[in-house]
Amino acid sequence: LGPARTNPVVSMVLGMAGSGKTTLMQRIAVHIHENQTPSYIINLDPAVTSVPYGCNIDIRDTVNYKEVMKQYQLGPNGGIMTSLNLFATKFDQVMSLVENKADLLEHIFVDTPGQIEIFTWSASGTIISDMFAYSFPTVLLYVIDTPRCTSPVTFMSNMLYACSIMYKFKLPFIVVFNKTDITSADFALEWMQDYEKFQEAVAGEKAYAGSLSSSMGLVLDEFYRNITAVAVSAVTGEGMDELFEKIDLAAQEYHEQFRPMLEAKAQQKNEREEKMQQRKLKHMRKQMAAAAGGGEVGGTAGLGAAVRGAAPPLPGHTAHDAEEEENSEEEEDRVGRKYSLGGIKAFEPDSDSDDDGEDDLDYMHQMREGPPPVDLMEQLRLRANSESALQGAAASSQSSDMAALTSILEEVNDGKVLIE
Repeated sequence: LGPARTNPVVSMVLGMAGSGKTTLMQRIAVHIHENQTPSYIINLDPAVTSVPYGCNIDIRDTVNYKEVMKQYQLGPNGGIMTSLNLFATKFDQVMSLVENKADLLEHIFVDTPGQIEIFTWSASGTIISDMFAYSFPTVLLYVIDTPRCTSPVTFMSNMLYACSIMYKFKLPFIVVFNKTDITSADFALEWMQDYEKFQEAVAGEKAYAGSLSSSMGLVLDEFYRNITAVAVSAVTGEGMDELFEKIDLAAQEYHEQFRPMLEAKAQQKNEREEKMQQRKLKHMRKQMAAAAGGGEVGGTAGLGAAVRGAAPPLPGHTAHDAEEEENSEEEEDRVGRKYSLGGIKAFEPDSDSDDDGEDDLDYMHQMREGPPPVDLMEQLRLRANSESALQGAAASSQSSDMAALTSILEEVNDGKVLIE
């Protein structure tokens, strides 16, 4: 997660095919040039023949869409998705270019492929959006074809798709009703603000889709309160000033609500990685202990050394740290007894204070690899020591080696202990 920035604001333009995304991007390019707003424009549609605006970064300069289709024998949609996936593997270079100019920019606009599902439901779309969101304030602009939304059923379909996109990306969301020069978006804004008006409009629909739209309208009432809507015309430029104002407000929302969520997510990821590193370090020490014991890892001598915790201290670790780690490992062996007795207890409580499922993970690994080979005499010694600890120091001399041996042989017969 990069440092918190106030600019540039990244606006990712999404929308159904034919909703007017490319024309809107052209109008945005004209608007930023008229107002002399320093901005970057990025095209992520590899299949477009030409774009009516100047691109600072264009996916077509990197990936040849037709060659991808030919080489991998793909159809149009498969070619677009594969091209986007290939471009996403080098997107760190795009981020480097943008970050070098970040202090000079106010906005970054990203035009996505016309097939909206290729970007919204693909791994490459998630990678690109996350990389932007972790570095800059990022906003989603969902473009809607207003004339086609005059039908309440079509309107509800668009709102459901918008809802799914917003909750998938978890970023500030703006619904942009385009083509208002053909049909005014007042009816759509009214349906979003007044559920009764939408009910009156959908009452004429006699099919099943009508009753479903009516029910979903009530469900999405809370969704309408949490999104911003604006009406624009990409042809005439109507509503462009309001659109940029909404983008600035969404950037503030990013810092107030979404940035803390991303920081918490990044912290959880760092904690998981740190625990994994500690786990690997602990495993490495056990291997070093096995090597110091004169046997190969997983052999009988190695098992004895690992159980005894005889690991040499690593560079940077004091004797006190090594003693604490040895005591911790002995405590885990005493509680779980997974390594000493050969029998595996499924899904036992964690041996440490963190309920992270570490013991359960060890159990799954052992079940997959099978129980480790066990030195019979080592088992005999450990069983005797365990029984003497339970009975007290006074009874230690009275523990029966024969009884311990009999118990171990019973476990061998039951398949709990494997002897090489």
